[in-house]
Amino acid sequence: MQTIATEPLDAATFAPFGDVIEAAGAPDMLINAGLCERYHDRARFDFGPNGRAGLSIFNAQPRSLPYRLTMMERHPLGSQAFIPMMLAPFLVLVAPDNGGVPGTPRAFLSVPGQAVNLLRGTWHGVLVPLAAPGLFAVIDRIGAAPNLEESILPAPYTVHQT
Repeated sequence: MQTIATEPLDAATFAPFGDVIEAAGAPDMLINAGLCERYHDRARFDFGPNGRAGLSIFNAQPRSLPYRLTMMERHPLGSQAFIPMMLAPFLVLVAPDNGGVPGTPRAFLSVPGQAVNLLRGTWHGVLVPLAAPGLFAVIDRIGAAPNLEESILPAPYTVHQT
């Protein structure tokens, strides 16, 4: 079985797959009479033609490390953001496209206060919270056209923490 070590989730390393959404660095502006820092426009949302933004709530069962990765999916018509509604880490599994199937996966471990936006067409694993409750607000494409492709990996990967 192949193994993958987790990497810290940071904006520069994760950029090819999407955006890390967090209050990092200096705020872009102060609002609400100077009582609120605004970190402006932190995700590249893309809902494609004939789509619109939708907000859903996901309640995923928590998992643990080591984690067995056997399947990946992607959404060819729109981006997908996962915003945890709890202060606990979660695992983000992504892979580059390799001729229509996932390439070598990478595993990122979030810290409390981080969320992610997966770019349109990015191969990713299922939602993997590492603590209960696994509540997430999810912003993604709503539309009539099919927006899900799944790929069973030829060999599973075991994801372990570094």
